[in-house]
Amino acid sequence: MSYQPYPTGGFDQLPQQGPATPPPSVRTAVKLMYAGAGVSALSFIIGLITIGSLRQAIIRASNKPLTNNQLHTAEAVGIAFIVLLGLIGVGLWLWMAWANGRGRNWARIVAAVLFGLNTLGLLSVVARPSAAGTKIFDIVGWLIGLGATIFLWRKDSSQYFTQSQLR
Repeated sequence: MSYQPYPTGGFDQLPQQGPATPPPSVRTAVKLMYAGAGVSALSFIIGLITIGSLRQAIIRASNKPLTNNQLHTAEAVGIAFIVLLGLIGVGLWLWMAWANGRGRNWARIVAAVLFGLNTLGLLSVVARPSAAGTKIFDIVGWLIGLGATIFLWRKDSSQYFTQSQLR
């Protein structure tokens, strides 16, 4: 006598899917994000190298004469700001590259929000007088972010992120 297996609701009949390979658009976006991390790191290094000019920049920007203590405090805050933003910038690029390369849909959304914030930051950088070198890094970083964002929201990328959510 032979018995038929009891139906289990179809869960065991779903095809087992391995990890999906990211489409070329996602791979390109991830490469652009790594390039963005490189540009951010280079900008960070140049910021550290040019810290010596920070004192003169603070003096020029001040509306009144500063005491040595005020100048020292402003320099310390400026250096902390350069280090903190530099490390955060590089870290965010690397984190977004890692998460988007693995198909995390939330990362695609976070990357788009970060690009929007970067756009606002670029507008403030372009509006204020500063060294042309730093503006160039900001513009290049923004262009890289634009490219990555475009590639992340293409149709084949959206299908990849949707499939990755189902796993």
